[in-house]
Parts: sequence; C-alpha cells; structure tokens
Amino acid sequence: MVSIYWLVFMAALLIIEICTLGLTTIWFAGGALVATIASLAGLNFWIQVALFIIVSSLLLIFTRPWAVKYINVHRAKTNYEGLIGKVIKITEKVDNFNQSGAAVVNGQEWTVRSQNEGVILKPGEKAQIVNIAGVKLIVKEYMEEE
Repeated sequence: MVSIYWLVFMAALLIIEICTLGLTTIWFAGGALVATIASLAGLNFWIQVALFIIVSSLLLIFTRPWAVKYINVHRAKTNYEGLIGKVIKITEKVDNFNQSGAAVVNGQEWTVRSQNEGVILKPGEKAQIVNIAGVKLIVKEYMEEE
C-alpha cells in the first residue's frame, strides 16, 4: 500500500519537473522510484525513506553537475536579453523629467528613458541599452571607442 504513495509522490515530482524544466526535482523522482521498488520488495518504511534520501542525494551530487554542463547549454537569448548592450539611435528626445523619449529597435518603437536622471539625449544621438523596465528601454549615452 505504501508503494502507491511513493508512485504518487514520484509522479508529482515528475510533473513539477516538466513544468519547471529546471533540473530540480528529477533527482528526487529517482529516489522515489527506488523507494517504490523497496516498498514492493516488502522492506520496512524507514528503510524506504533512507533509500529515498540516499539515492536522491547521490543523484543530486553526482549527476546534476554533469546535466547542468551538458544539457541545454546552447540556450538562446530571449528578445529581452538580446537587447541589453545594443547600440540604438534615438528618434525622440529622451528627457526623464518630461517623460519623453523613443527609439526604434528591430522595427519596433520603444519608450526610452535615460539611466541618469539629468541626461537628455537628442534625436539622432546614439545610446546603449543597459536595462529594460517593463516596456521601457533604459539607456546610457554611447561614446564610440577610438
């Protein structure tokens, strides 16, 4: 009867892993599988719990570093992350006090604000994206390297 609980626990851990894709609960699902097998073999409940803890810990310690290194290593930047550091051309005067400023990035118009409150950027000037706050690009003056 306890094996049913281990199977339900393992299924819950697998569902959490599928939802998060963070390689967090998969190791414990392996421990729950071993505990299920121990339960079916008729071993004492506390031995099942010990096996769950030991197997989960071993899987976590020895296989997680390998998985993190080799699984999903070629993660593509999202649109958000891809914009950070990009140099853009200002299309509308950037003035934080008057809450104005715009630029076109990859064909889309964005609201732009300066990283530094007193800095005003004029149309045609270049700026570098340092952050994104909601739907606003936060920029700093761009100085070309010589």
